[in-house]
Amino acid sequence: MGQNDGKVDGGAPNLPEYSVSEIAAAVKRTVEDNFGYVRIRGEVSGFLAARSGHLYFSLKDDRAVIDSVVWRGAAGKLRFQPEDGLEVICTGKLSTYAPRSRYQLVVEAMEPAGVGALMALLEERRQKLAAEGLFAEERKQALPYLPQVIGVVTSPNGAVIRDILHRLRDRFPTRVLIWPVLVQGKGAAEQVAAAIRGFNALDETSPVPRPDLLIVARGGGSIEDLWAFNEEAVARAAADSVIPLISAVGHETDTTLIDFVSDRRAPTPTAAAEIAVPVRSELVSDVQDLERRLGLGLRRLLSERRRDLDGLARGLRGPRELLALARQRLDEGAERLHRALATFGAEKRNGLSALGARLRPGLVRDRIEGAGRMLREFDGRLRRVVDNHIKESRLRLTGQGTLLQSLGFERVLDRGYAMVRRQDGAVVMAAAGTGPGDPLAITFRDGDVAVTVDGEAPARPAARKAKPKSKPAGKSKAGTGNQGSLF
Repeated sequence: MGQNDGKVDGGAPNLPEYSVSEIAAAVKRTVEDNFGYVRIRGEVSGFLAARSGHLYFSLKDDRAVIDSVVWRGAAGKLRFQPEDGLEVICTGKLSTYAPRSRYQLVVEAMEPAGVGALMALLEERRQKLAAEGLFAEERKQALPYLPQVIGVVTSPNGAVIRDILHRLRDRFPTRVLIWPVLVQGKGAAEQVAAAIRGFNALDETSPVPRPDLLIVARGGGSIEDLWAFNEEAVARAAADSVIPLISAVGHETDTTLIDFVSDRRAPTPTAAAEIAVPVRSELVSDVQDLERRLGLGLRRLLSERRRDLDGLARGLRGPRELLALARQRLDEGAERLHRALATFGAEKRNGLSALGARLRPGLVRDRIEGAGRMLREFDGRLRRVVDNHIKESRLRLTGQGTLLQSLGFERVLDRGYAMVRRQDGAVVMAAAGTGPGDPLAITFRDGDVAVTVDGEAPARPAARKAKPKSKPAGKSKAGTGNQGSLF
């Protein structure tokens, strides 16, 4: 072959002929053989997640662009979701796509170009959501003090759910609903967001009860492992949750976007369970203490009221004294009335006598005698009316006095009953309120007897009667007019 532009003498080409497919296959083999596995660093551009599960994007730098694809099997193993503008390092092999005469990178693994790139992306999202007011404290809801149902969004496998259930069982056994989700890799963010919205969609007609509190939990890991909880979809679902939500993602030093929008952040999943419910034994102790204090307060109040009542009872006058005062006022009124009638009659007689002295003796005498008779008749009728009124008033007063005396406790004592009191004057209402050795005072109709309780109180109050054991301490005089107290 000569040096005349690939032509032999006569102008016939001296190169082999290839079909388009053959040359495309040859190029493909050449590229794949020479670039079996490569690591390429670049910025993600034109990212597209196809319905088939494949991911399509371009890697670019300031001078070139290379098409890239992540097949569905490899996409499910990625620890974070690629986004436009994110700098990554892709590991895979170069290949060609004959229908478009292009070469592309088939990505088998992907990682951020550095923590700084992810942190920059995270900070950009954080500022965006903060500008919308999703982190504002006034949006955060108060957690229920004692939730009846708790919804947990986490992986059904692993130590996280076991730690939460164990801690809840130790502190306060509560019904728990678990919504199983992926907590890492492709589709994790979508599942977590769907679980939060699914719990909020439950209502009274749902066969599953709506939780009073939600816990979104995951164990610790790298920033790439926790990246699903930095996705905007998860953050917005947590912010829109009507049910109070506790985020418990990672360890205490890990921070994700869901921590900013949740109503309460827990440093660990176990701590989330401690925040969710109080300690049952402490509640029981608090209730018992409140019950004891309430009992003491009621007993003190009753003692004060009983003391006030005893003081008021001592200040009241007895029925005999009240009747004696009423009788005295009645007698004084009757005596004043008799004197007034006598004085009135005398004045009228003197006036008639003086008038008769000036008139004719016979006519005057007749008129005087007639007037005298009329006056005597009037005086007699008036005396009878007054006497009847006095008798009726005395009878009514006597009846009321008899009724008042019949209602007094002395009549109860007259019928053979007795009143038992303590040394401080408090009335003993039941045998169960006494104990062996208690000093008591028994009041009979004719006086008091001091006794001491012997033996235990009977099971039924009517089965035994207290027996006086000591000598009478003293007797009160009957008929003194002093009223005792049944209280």
